[in-house]
Amino acid sequence: MNSNQWKIYMLAIVSFLVGTSEFIIAGILDKVATDVGVSVSAAGQLITVFSLAYAFGTPLIMAATARLERRKLLLYALFVFVIGNAIAIALPGFGFLISSRVVLALSTGVFVVTALTVASKLAPPDKQGSAIATLVMGFSTALIIGVPIGRVISAAYNWKVIFGGIGVLGLLAMLAIWFTIPQTDGEEPVPVRKQLALLKEPKILIALSVTFFWIAGYAIVYTYISPFLLTVTGMSEKAVSAGLFAFGIASLIGSKLGGFGTDKWGVPRTLIGGMLLHAITLILLSLAAHSAVIVFPLLMLWAFSAWSSGPTQQYHLITLAPEASGIMLSLNSSVLQLAMAAGAGIGGIIVGNAPLASISWIGAASVVAAAAIAAASLGLLRFRSRHQREEKEQRLREAAKA
Repeated sequence: MNSNQWKIYMLAIVSFLVGTSEFIIAGILDKVATDVGVSVSAAGQLITVFSLAYAFGTPLIMAATARLERRKLLLYALFVFVIGNAIAIALPGFGFLISSRVVLALSTGVFVVTALTVASKLAPPDKQGSAIATLVMGFSTALIIGVPIGRVISAAYNWKVIFGGIGVLGLLAMLAIWFTIPQTDGEEPVPVRKQLALLKEPKILIALSVTFFWIAGYAIVYTYISPFLLTVTGMSEKAVSAGLFAFGIASLIGSKLGGFGTDKWGVPRTLIGGMLLHAITLILLSLAAHSAVIVFPLLMLWAFSAWSSGPTQQYHLITLAPEASGIMLSLNSSVLQLAMAAGAGIGGIIVGNAPLASISWIGAASVVAAAAIAAASLGLLRFRSRHQREEKEQRLREAAKA
């Protein structure tokens, strides 16, 4: 094992910790709403606020701190992260909880982006992709393990215990990083203006709109999945925790197969096929909402299909601007968070004015829109590529005749 490999794994473990702080709200939304004294739809806006702060705040902070030594930035981010958790448990009321989500979003975004940079520098040149994948896996594992464990803890004790534990672990993470991660120089900042310049290209703007509609459709349903399973499906607390755990496992499998499918079947088939399965599953989830026996496997199929699109979409975006792959992934991350915010907001409106079971229909409609946009844009790109190839061949033939 490379001498730095264990340090990359350690960063992945801390990424799991900060990832849990993001995803956990969806798993305990009903308990937070009851305790704070707001409706479930109002509590859902905790996810909207987090995503908006992450999407807009992270690029600005990363640009402002670009030259700062990376280990210091990791420590600063974790210190702010601990403060965010402390606000959640120490200060009463929904307003302070909103403030806590903003602080946690900014610190999480900065930590994850910085950790990705550090991990890529710790790894050998031919292993940088694997290092990044390890960190992404750590962050995603929060969905698999962190959310269901959080549900169990909140049922046995209180939801604030979760944030207290995460805060304490955050302090331990600071010590681990201080003693193990070497100092790493900062970089020349990439101006936000330069990052946004790519949005002037129609093909990139259209591709990012696919991310927006796909994730928004997912978030509309996932934000309110715990109340859905409890009140509509009638699952017990233990069954909901088991369902969330199964959901996380299926999302991991879907992500892995999405990467495999991209290599084997190409972007169009994998991306459009995954999104259509995603939409169909959400419709079936609504139709079978009252049967726990059917809903349980549908949850897994939903997670599998939804997350299968992630690697494919990221690969597609990189191919559109290979010379600016880092900026493209950063833009995609911001759009993803905006979509999470929009999905949570739309879901809150639906839950406040219509039956809870109807959220999956709206979510499915958004995913279908994403699939339609992807099909149209990929078809157009393929047509242009073929047309350019034919023109090149024609010029070569004409040159040969001359």
